Amino acid sequence: MTSANASRFRPFETMLDQDRALQILSDATRGADDGELFLERKRGEMFAFDDGQLKTASYDASEGFGLRAVRGETAGYAHATEISEQALTRAAKTARLAVGAGGGTLSPAPARTNAKLYSDMDPMEGIAFAAKVDTLREIDAFARALDSRVVQVSASLAASQQEVAILRPDGTLVTDDRPMTRINVSVIAEKDGRRESGTAGGGGRTMLDGLLEPTHWQGLVREALRIALVNLDAEPAPAGVMDVVLGPGWPGILLHEAIGHGLEGDFNRKKTSAFAGLMGQQIAAKGVTVLDDGTIPDRRGSLTVDDEGTPSRKNVLIEDGVLVGYMQDRQNARLMGREPTGNGRRESYAHTPMPRMTNTYLLGGDAEPEAILRDLKDGIYAVGFGGGQVDITNGKFVFSCTEAYRVRNGKIGAPVKGATLIGDGATALKHIQAIGNDMALDPGMGNCGKAGQWVPVGVGQPTLKIGGLTVGGSAT
Repeated sequence: MTSANASRFRPFETMLDQDRALQILSDATRGADDGELFLERKRGEMFAFDDGQLKTASYDASEGFGLRAVRGETAGYAHATEISEQALTRAAKTARLAVGAGGGTLSPAPARTNAKLYSDMDPMEGIAFAAKVDTLREIDAFARALDSRVVQVSASLAASQQEVAILRPDGTLVTDDRPMTRINVSVIAEKDGRRESGTAGGGGRTMLDGLLEPTHWQGLVREALRIALVNLDAEPAPAGVMDVVLGPGWPGILLHEAIGHGLEGDFNRKKTSAFAGLMGQQIAAKGVTVLDDGTIPDRRGSLTVDDEGTPSRKNVLIEDGVLVGYMQDRQNARLMGREPTGNGRRESYAHTPMPRMTNTYLLGGDAEPEAILRDLKDGIYAVGFGGGQVDITNGKFVFSCTEAYRVRNGKIGAPVKGATLIGDGATALKHIQAIGNDMALDPGMGNCGKAGQWVPVGVGQPTLKIGGLTVGGSAT
């Protein structure tokens, strides 16, 4: 038995007999290639302060299990909100249908780990309800006092604790307690009848104490206000094909969407990714190295073990422009003849695992960010991003900028509003012309959707210059 953290979630002491649960799981996976029993308890709270008053104060709790039996490309999965022997027995009959007559050889259990990437303490404990509400009230008052142009302030605070236990047919039991916290501030400023917004926030697998420190949240308020005021003076964005410089940190969301999903194992096994069949080939400019790393302590996308019990890893995906790896869960790794990479993730006990990103980032280079901007003759400097869309089959993406500037002859000019970046990941990788020495991770605010499942992720990159992206905006 191995335990990632000393969990307070002990379903085999209070809800199920472990020997009996193991027998039911073993019967369900007899003749299968793989399978597991995933048990989860999750609790979370959220506070939202808007327009000068507390609008939401919620607490949610859920628990349940999912039982999976895998044979080849088929997975039988059943889940329930009731953790009991009766519910487990019913689920096993359903999952067993995927195995049929069987004949498979059960894959070995994941390697054990003694790693501990985050605290096992509950982030909701230790701070009184009133203190959390008072902090949001102070944020509201502080933002309004900063500038007379502030007309609306929204602030939210969220904390949760996910506790999981993963039992495998060989008797291996892995547990993990996963805290998560986040604070967000949004400010709307008005000038001459025009209103614009700015948002800042972040968090991670940490306790709430640090997020509630005035020195922290005051910085977020100032940043949100700065963005709103910048956008008050923004001009309509130009349109056309031009070079673009991306700022460090959160703009790595473009990398995540346009490239990261295309390097997940299932899309490549099914040959629906734009990068399928290109292993070992030069797919990006020299100097481009991309990693997915779930082992960074306290980060939003990090996991001591993934949702199949595989320890997280630091996986190199692209090295000096060459495709060298995909992100794998256990099923896709087996079908592709590869090793699992610790990327088997699921939203909850009600979902099956699949290959997903953790913290995905592009390593820094040796160029000074100021020099990269000086080299931009006519283009856009994009610092913040909002929503985006990508087509995995061809890598085509569309991203909206929340903070961007027009650059001419190496000089940053007026901010622009309504800019969208349009291109495809494969081409953008090859057109990276400069890589800054200022690699940064995002502040901890990413969520990733795939096949209807949402999981927390991290992104990062240095300042990048990409040639020939299509900028959507107003006609020049």
